Amino acid sequence: MPIRTGDPAATFSLPAKPGEVVDIGQYIGQDVVVLVFFPLAFSSVCAAEMRTLGESWGRWSGMGARVFGISVDSPFVTERFRQVENVPFPLLSDFNREVSSLYGVLYEEYFGLKGVAKRSVFVVDRNGTVVYDWVTDDSDLEPIYEDVEAAVRSA
Repeated sequence: MPIRTGDPAATFSLPAKPGEVVDIGQYIGQDVVVLVFFPLAFSSVCAAEMRTLGESWGRWSGMGARVFGISVDSPFVTERFRQVENVPFPLLSDFNREVSSLYGVLYEEYFGLKGVAKRSVFVVDRNGTVVYDWVTDDSDLEPIYEDVEAAVRSA
């Protein structure tokens, strides 16, 4: 069963870049955590989404949110994408698709590719419960950022 609103958030560790692993478990149940799954680094909508989140970083950090981007790209790619787009939060590599599968956000087929993460957002409150989820099959859609911010404020 995929993880959705009302469910306990799954904890996990993923590489942010080669040699650096982020343990999400140290934040879940402590801080408000925002998990932003995106299909593929360097695609136009993914770049726009990361830029939008980065440009509003002051609001996110001001609300005490820990934001993490997640894609199935390799950690070499996610780190380079973070640098190129000036993303101020970690972009994690779910290269083995374990976390995307656990959260139930994998396309079976995406433009001929198998196992690509769907554009999705999960907000986890300080108790470790998912209080907001948004998952789309339309990779051209970006989340409604105001809804995500409202969920963070209420978490």
